[in-house]
Amino acid sequence: MAPAEGPNTMRDPIERTRRRGDRTLRAMVGAGTAILVVATLGIAETVFAPLAFALFIIAIVWPLQARLQAWLPKLLALAISILATILVLGAFGWVITWGFSRVGRYLITDVGRFQLLYDQMTDWLEGHGIVVASLWAEHFNVGWLLVVFQQVTNRVNSTLSFSLVVLIYVILGLMEVDVVTIKLRSMKNQEAGVLLLTGGARIAAKFRRYLFVRSLMSVVTGILVWGFISLCGLPLAQEWGVIAFAFNYIPFLGPLVATVLPTLFAVAQFAAWQNAILVFACLNLIQFLVGSYLEPRIAGNVLSMSPFMVLFAVLFWTFLWGISGAFIGVPIAIAVLTLCELHASSRWVAELFGAPAVVRN
Repeated sequence: MAPAEGPNTMRDPIERTRRRGDRTLRAMVGAGTAILVVATLGIAETVFAPLAFALFIIAIVWPLQARLQAWLPKLLALAISILATILVLGAFGWVITWGFSRVGRYLITDVGRFQLLYDQMTDWLEGHGIVVASLWAEHFNVGWLLVVFQQVTNRVNSTLSFSLVVLIYVILGLMEVDVVTIKLRSMKNQEAGVLLLTGGARIAAKFRRYLFVRSLMSVVTGILVWGFISLCGLPLAQEWGVIAFAFNYIPFLGPLVATVLPTLFAVAQFAAWQNAILVFACLNLIQFLVGSYLEPRIAGNVLSMSPFMVLFAVLFWTFLWGISGAFIGVPIAIAVLTLCELHASSRWVAELFGAPAVVRN
């Protein structure tokens, strides 16, 4: 005789179906929440982008202020920290503006030769049956390139208000670090408090390591680019070195732009295309050696991330916040992965996209 079906046997399929429905519902709610969060971050860029930069700067500057507070009154220590931050950021902005303005002035003074080179290139393409060259001739010329440089200059000038908002966030944040720390330690939910304190400390340490390594590699890249372009006899060697230094803070996209722009000028300076291709190849070799060989050996596995994750972070935050997102995208990814490491349910994210596992034979 077949065993009689009890109430538990009848209930099992229903229970499994209900659990699958609950998991599906949670997944849909999670996906919807993620979409809403991304949309909110994009719409409220003027609020969240300065806040992200301010938190990054606070993590960098706080150790300096903490040491100063041990010897000086809190407000005086805060004033010194803010002044040092303004000087560093101001010097960085001035260097970038100087480099681009010099390149822009050179382009304006030599616009006739660049226009002639462009016309020769379009004639050669059309002579070989490439019809798209005529379309370029209608919509693209050196005048358009001048407009692009003007837009870049206007963009740099418009960052003044952004920097002011960031500065206000930084001042208020540095004043509240001690208070927030005390609140987290006295939270009723001790587990959440310890998680936030531990995660905040680890994120801040990784931010400082990231900025140190990125700055060091940017300086090395700028010096190498300056030296190579000087040896090639191209004009604006110092300016291209400065631009390479600045763009190296943006992984993947920055080094690409920093190699393409000097190559375009090399095309105008050298009669042979082979020389311009050689310049492009050597500049990319410099970027590869610094970014793929030297930097990982200095940074170690502390800041290692999947190349896919780095590129995704740069493109995603650039899409949301533009140039500011390109700079802050990787630090945000570092913060997210660090928090994922601390919780068992999300640790798989850090293991998948974080530091690569060491393969032992």
